[in-house]
Amino acid sequence: MLQVTDNISIEEWELTEQFTRSQGPGGQNVNKVETAVELRFEAARSPNLSDAVKRRLQRLAGRRWTQDGAVLVLAQETRSQARNRELARVRLADLIRRATETPKRRIATRPTLGSQRRRLKSKAERGAVKALRGRVEGEE
Repeated sequence: MLQVTDNISIEEWELTEQFTRSQGPGGQNVNKVETAVELRFEAARSPNLSDAVKRRLQRLAGRRWTQDGAVLVLAQETRSQARNRELARVRLADLIRRATETPKRRIATRPTLGSQRRRLKSKAERGAVKALRGRVEGEE
């Protein structure tokens, strides 16, 4: 079981791990030891997440969200399979933790009267400067 927050814990049946050969350095073992971990979390079917958290998780996951509602986390930084498993679980827990935070609602504010007047004054000054850039007509 993966403990995300005090209220949310992910059951083992919701997680699937698949091991593949890792990219990058690894010496002689790189071509024969499967150390990279692909952790798959069935988020859409999870009873532990509310619908709002699932929607935010889908937005945060981006390309890692599959069409059937799973989140894929890939870890291949270290040469140890156990350490990569641990890293993938930590990343998944962090992603879910960020999805549980409700975004702050923006409160619409109006510009002050002084800021409106300053803006219009600077626009008028700029327009006057540009008006003086026209073709010069003089006597010949």
